[in-house]
Amino acid sequence: MRVSVPFVLIATVATLAAEELRSIGGLPAHVAGAFTEISACQTTSSGSYLVFDRRAHAVAVVTPGADVPRVIVQIGVESGKILQPSAFDIAPDGSFAIADAPGGQPRVQFFTEAGSARGGFALPRPPLPQFTAGSIVVSGVGSLEYTGRSILLSQPEAGSLVTEYSLAGETLRTFGDLRPTGQESDRPVHLALNLGIVLPAPGGGYFFVFRSGVPAFRKYDATGRLLFERHIEGSQIDEHLRSLPTTWAPRRRSSDEFPLVLPTVRTAAVDPDGNLWISLLVPYTYVYDADGEKRRTLQFRAAGILAPMSFSFTRPKRVIVTPGCFEFER
Repeated sequence: MRVSVPFVLIATVATLAAEELRSIGGLPAHVAGAFTEISACQTTSSGSYLVFDRRAHAVAVVTPGADVPRVIVQIGVESGKILQPSAFDIAPDGSFAIADAPGGQPRVQFFTEAGSARGGFALPRPPLPQFTAGSIVVSGVGSLEYTGRSILLSQPEAGSLVTEYSLAGETLRTFGDLRPTGQESDRPVHLALNLGIVLPAPGGGYFFVFRSGVPAFRKYDATGRLLFERHIEGSQIDEHLRSLPTTWAPRRRSSDEFPLVLPTVRTAAVDPDGNLWISLLVPYTYVYDADGEKRRTLQFRAAGILAPMSFSFTRPKRVIVTPGCFEFER
């Protein structure tokens, strides 16, 4: 398998001043050290930590006071187990969903809070194989939103930004026009520049955050009608914006080559107050209000500066950040 790379490479961005949040707790270090890669960490109604370890192909629970994680979803190709997982989300009722790809075939599975299988379904094979850059899923199912009743995925190859599936795998609807990219003649690049993260907003509606290319996000109402689009701007990403590629290397017409379109956004989430948190490729997080206005520029410090890979919001006014499963006052 060969990867074509853009002619212009991303440059290193200098660290600039931002509001710094310092960790006030979280998963104990000796427990966190038992995991290979904490890709997501959320608390359950019982106060336990639910940890998605993507590299170990597993989900574990850590009960209050426990010194050892208890694995509740294990590695495997069969139903109820996971192999090559790429995305995870937990619903308000404590059940959770995982996207994986055994044998390159993407699927979504559902589990109870205790880890018992509740079913799932296969997804159409994507135009590009699953590819990761470090801990970031560049192509494939890089994110999912599980409401407990349906799954929302970013699938631009279907012709829209968002596809909503029932728990039986039926397509319920699609919404969101693909954005112009200037790469329409190179379909794989065009689709990669339209991949993103879909996030329900409190009170109805959805945010959609583009993961690659010119950083931007949109907000849609509950029916899928576009409300507004905002560019993501700030001095922390100026150098990155100047270095965005506009041309990709030519590729052979074969299945073993695909374009490498690196992400600008690591992850995004919406807090209970309706604010949108966007973790950038550089170690900064921008926070926007429900109307799309930027309110904060953050850095997270635990043992050192963190580049958040996931956010999980708990009350009162706290956020859990991975890697490391650290807790911060927000």
